[in-house]
Amino acid sequence: MTEIEKTLKKNSVRPTAMRILIYKYMAKKKIAVVLTDIENAFAKAERTTLYRTLKTFEEKGIVHQIEDGTGISKYALCEPGCHCELDRDLHLHFHCSNCDETVCLTEHKIPHINLPEGYVAEDANLVLTGICEKCSGQ
Repeated sequence: MTEIEKTLKKNSVRPTAMRILIYKYMAKKKIAVVLTDIENAFAKAERTTLYRTLKTFEEKGIVHQIEDGTGISKYALCEPGCHCELDRDLHLHFHCSNCDETVCLTEHKIPHINLPEGYVAEDANLVLTGICEKCSGQ
């Protein structure tokens, strides 16, 4: 059994051929991807299958959705051990205004924020925008 199959099974996702291919594709990209990126990579696959796979991955904590200010939802693989818990697994995202790529900065965690009484956080997303290391030449 491959590491991808183990990861999927550990997250209660049946490792079908398409799910394994999508996981491999996302792991290889190392940036957040939009649904159209996946559609273009798997042009012969049904669009609904690709969308359902992303949604299943999101529900099972394999990927997380990123709203980076572009108006298009992007998806990135979660790091090992992530459970997408609001007060434990949040990290920064960086959107490059030059190349339009969005990356997870998983080593930079968002600290827990104490909300006023009566407020219940359901999601949080911190996106920094600027020029990435690849575009800045550093």
